Amino acid sequence: MKPQAVIYDIGNVLIEWQPERYYDRVIGEDRRRAMFSEIDLHGMNELVDLGGHFTDTIYEWVDKYPEWADEIRLWHDKWIEIAAPEIPQSVRLLRALRANGVPVFALTNFGIQTFEQAEQVYPFLSEFDRRYISGHMNTVKPREDIYAQVEADCGVEPQALLFTDDMPKNIAAAQARGWQTHHFKGPQGWAERLVSDGLVTPDQAA
Repeated sequence: MKPQAVIYDIGNVLIEWQPERYYDRVIGEDRRRAMFSEIDLHGMNELVDLGGHFTDTIYEWVDKYPEWADEIRLWHDKWIEIAAPEIPQSVRLLRALRANGVPVFALTNFGIQTFEQAEQVYPFLSEFDRRYISGHMNTVKPREDIYAQVEADCGVEPQALLFTDDMPKNIAAAQARGWQTHHFKGPQGWAERLVSDGLVTPDQAA
């Protein structure tokens, strides 16, 4: 079945999300490794993605780990530098799909306040036909209910949805519901998939 709508993840699909890389640059790899081995910073971030207030959540962890207070504050104060840069070819493909009349949705693990920040820096985040932001939904991928909420709202049969995400567990959860999927490993592979499905032209994919 030719997909009737395309669903984008955002982190590492449209915007690079590599906190370890940021911290390696700012505090050095050795210190970063020590911090990440002691503190579940990705778990902290998931609380934000589940709808927790960004500032309150991060500063609770600052209080919990005072020896790492300055470094944890960077997750809050320099967040937009961590969520960077955009992936230009992925953005061009998003716009090509919409120009071709293909509905494009976002399904992303993202906090309420952090998404508001990102919108100010990345205008393409306002260009989706529908946006499913985990912080507003109080659930995250790969939990089954987030996919069910998308299906209930979007008006497209699961088998007609094409979903791309960089995380295999998120892809597997979508496949289990009958969605068409593409494991995103880079924009060129995604471009080739969209051409093969007849959703964009080779010229648009270049």
